[in-house]
This record gives sequence, C-alpha cells and structure tokens, in this order.
Amino acid sequence: MSTQPKAMPAAAPLPAAPLPFPRALFVFALFYGGMVCIAGVLGAKQVAMGPLAVEAGIFGFILLVVIASTVAELYGRATADSLVRLGFVPLIVSMALIQLVLFLPADPEMYPPLKEAFPVVLGQGARMMLAGLISYGISQTLNVLIFSKLSRGEGKLVWLRAMIASVCSQVVDTLLFISISFLGVRPIFDLLVGQMIAKIVLSVVLVPVLITLFVGLGRRLDARA
Repeated sequence: MSTQPKAMPAAAPLPAAPLPFPRALFVFALFYGGMVCIAGVLGAKQVAMGPLAVEAGIFGFILLVVIASTVAELYGRATADSLVRLGFVPLIVSMALIQLVLFLPADPEMYPPLKEAFPVVLGQGARMMLAGLISYGISQTLNVLIFSKLSRGEGKLVWLRAMIASVCSQVVDTLLFISISFLGVRPIFDLLVGQMIAKIVLSVVLVPVLITLFVGLGRRLDARA
C-alpha cells in the first residue's frame, strides 16, 4: 500500500481586486457637493465689479463649472453627468434644512442683530428655490455637454473648451434663474444684462486658469494612488 500523501486540490484563484475609486474623483466629488451648498448662500450678497453688480454666488458656480468640466476631461462625460445629477442631493437637502431652521423658534438669548439678519440672508421663497434647482440642473448639464462635444475625442485646448462651455452655461443659468424668480415681479432686462456681462467676464478671466490647475491636480492625485 502506498504511503505517499495525497496531492492537495489546487486552490481556486482569488477574485481580482476591484479597481480603487480614483482619488481625484473622490476629492472633486466632495468639493462639488460643498460648492453646490455654499453657492446659493453666497448669492445673498451682491458685489461691485466696476460699474456692474453681480451676486457673489457666481464664484461658487464657476467652481462648479470647472469641477464638472475637469471630471468630464479626466473620466468622461457620463461620469460628469452623474456628478451633476448627484449634486441635486446636497442642494435639496441644504434647502430643506434651511427651511427647517428658519421654521424653528430662535433662542430668546440669541444675539439680536444676528436673529434679525438670519432669515433675511438665508430665507428664500419657493419660487426662487425652484428657479435655483432648474437653472442649476440645466446649466450644469449644458456645460458638460458643450465641453465634451468640443473635445471631439481629441482632448485638446482644455482651457478654451472650458471657457466656451462656462460662458454658454452661465448665460443660460442667469436667464433661467432671473426670469423664473423675478418675471412679473420687477423689471428684469437691466438685471439680466448686467449679470450676464459680469459672468462672461469672470468666465473668460478665471476658467482657463482654474481648469488648467484642476486637471493637473487630478492627474497628480491619480498618479499617486
């Protein structure tokens, strides 16, 4: 009788490890969610830019445009579209939380000027909230669409594509938000023109620099993963 040990059955191959979530995409998604929430709050102030007045939320929205374009450049249009759609989640939740906090009674010992200013700064009517949701979704989706279409699969002139997409999306955003918010309530022509000019100027000046920095940062983050 043979005393040799029986051969052990071959171990089943281990399943392939899932690909890690890209580090840069994770960072950009977190940043995007924060900008979605803060942009509307910043919009409570109007800043003077020479002869023009522009609501300060434009700085947050320009960053949203740049982040979405960066994600489209690095990970494709479908991923950028998903980012824009997921942006509705923090936007709607933040709106709901603001309304909840405004509804709750203030502490009698709360600093009086702050108690009076809080609802003025953060309070928005249902019409303006609806305007914000519609203008965000359409303008950001348009930005990703234009940026991606201009690429033609070549990935060239990222700064120019981002600038053109930003200008177009900012014009649409302004037209939608102001029309839905104020049409029939106050004259809107001068407000529309002033906002559009200011946003176009900011897009031309800021977006080429920012998109170059963000795309470079994203590639460095993913290279280190």
